[in-house]
Amino acid sequence: MTYILLTLLFCTIPAGVIWLCRRYAWLDKIGPIMVLYAIGMVVGNLPFLPEQMKVLQEMIPNVVIPLAIPMMLFGCAFSRKELGLQVKLVVSGFLSVAVAVVGGYLLFGRHLSQGTEVGGIISGVYTGGTVNGAALQAIFGIESQTFVLINSYDIIISFFYFIFLFSVGIRMFRRLYGQKQSTLTAENKAEIDRQIALAKRNPYKELLTKAGLKQVGWILLATVAVVGISAAVALMMPQGWFMTVFILMLTTLGVLCSFIKPIRALDLSYDLGMYLIYIFSLAIASMADFSSLDLVGGLNQFAFMIFAVFVSLTIHAIFCRLMRVDADSMVISSVAFINSPPFVPMASAVMKNRNALVTGLAAGVAGYALGNHFGVLMERLLSLL
Repeated sequence: MTYILLTLLFCTIPAGVIWLCRRYAWLDKIGPIMVLYAIGMVVGNLPFLPEQMKVLQEMIPNVVIPLAIPMMLFGCAFSRKELGLQVKLVVSGFLSVAVAVVGGYLLFGRHLSQGTEVGGIISGVYTGGTVNGAALQAIFGIESQTFVLINSYDIIISFFYFIFLFSVGIRMFRRLYGQKQSTLTAENKAEIDRQIALAKRNPYKELLTKAGLKQVGWILLATVAVVGISAAVALMMPQGWFMTVFILMLTTLGVLCSFIKPIRALDLSYDLGMYLIYIFSLAIASMADFSSLDLVGGLNQFAFMIFAVFVSLTIHAIFCRLMRVDADSMVISSVAFINSPPFVPMASAVMKNRNALVTGLAAGVAGYALGNHFGVLMERLLSLL
């Protein structure tokens, strides 16, 4: 019974937040995701939470993200000419993290008992994701308490990272770098008009209509098929490659489905996927454990990670500027590297740029694939300093 009640809370709180954001303009400027992040961090640190909460905190992200990714890709319009852009983003992202981690280690990491290992883990986490961090923890044999601190600090730092990006960062980078330009054909103008109309409507009202429920059925059918095929292919891969191949297959099949007109016509798919991201945001933020934070004893570790995140963002921005990468591609790839691909749909929604989704996911998949190797190399490099 407790599981049912907690699941209902995770599923319905986002609906209440969406309603409040539509009712109050000042709250809408903050955005549902940041509101849910704040609620999650508060709820997750209440003293009377049941033990079942931990099970759901781990289960919900693993369920909603594989469903959300293809749903949000079905309606996107993609360019086949972005290979050069992806290479620039991956090179810039990895170099930025390498420079930031080395600098952070020299300033703060060398004062930690396992500083080189911590540097290797956060190198993998800030180019791939938590899955890479867990793999690197096993490789380095780092203390479990240290790894718990890394995860807790990471959630706190990510919160402030998102506050910066979503409040002023995106607008600032767009002014400095500009947005990707394209020739405005009659077809493009019609698509832009369609997107504006979609943005103004309240899609969640349509979900409860007869036509909306019918469309939801088709969306779920297509999504389950994509997830099933992706999982089947990933399970055939060597051990340790499941997550990389799984995300890659989800992205690839989601993109391929977007070229099928009947699937692309399912205009509620993006919004349904976005609601799953709202649930994910609430669940992931609730995992921050303030009681485990040792802000005095762990000050150097906390500072090391803050330095790595914000300095790598700054360097990545500079590299992208030099390579003439547009602002949205730079920001979405930074989110993919620092926070991993599951956070890309969230950033894409805040940016109101659906087509940035595939750019971020592609960068994130590269991070998943190379993050473990990169983390090991960085640990070796730091041990020589």
